[in-house]
Amino acid sequence: MLSRLRKPLLALGIALYLSCLLVSPAVAGMVGTITSQGVSSETRQDEISRIQRALETEIVKEKLKAYGLTPGEIEQKLEGLSEGQIHLLAQASDQVLAGADDALGVIVVILVIVLLVILILKLSDKTVVVK
Repeated sequence: MLSRLRKPLLALGIALYLSCLLVSPAVAGMVGTITSQGVSSETRQDEISRIQRALETEIVKEKLKAYGLTPGEIEQKLEGLSEGQIHLLAQASDQVLAGADDALGVIVVILVIVLLVILILKLSDKTVVVK
C-alpha cells in the first residue's frame, strides 16, 4: 500500500513546497519624482545651470563669439537639447569648470570647449571651414 501512495505523496509534497515554502520577500523603497521623459526636473535644471556656468567663462564666450553665435542663439539651442545631450554637456561643463594646472588638464579643457562649440554649431546648422 505504501508503494502505491509513494508517487502521489511525492507529487503533493513537491507541489506544497513550491507553492507555500518557496516565496521571495517583498522589497520596498522610496521612489523619486520623474517626468514623462524619465529624468527628474530638478536634475535637468541642475544640469542646465552647470552648462550655463560653463558658457559664462571667458574662453567659451570668446570661442562662441568667434564662430558668430549670439547669446540668444545659444540659449535657444540649449532649450532645444534632448535629455541625453544635456547630460553629456553637463558632464563636459563640470570638467571645464574644474580646470587644471597640469598640461593634461589644459588639453582636456580645450577638448571639452571644442566639443561644446562643435555641438552648438551643429545644432545651429553652421559649418567651420579651415583653410
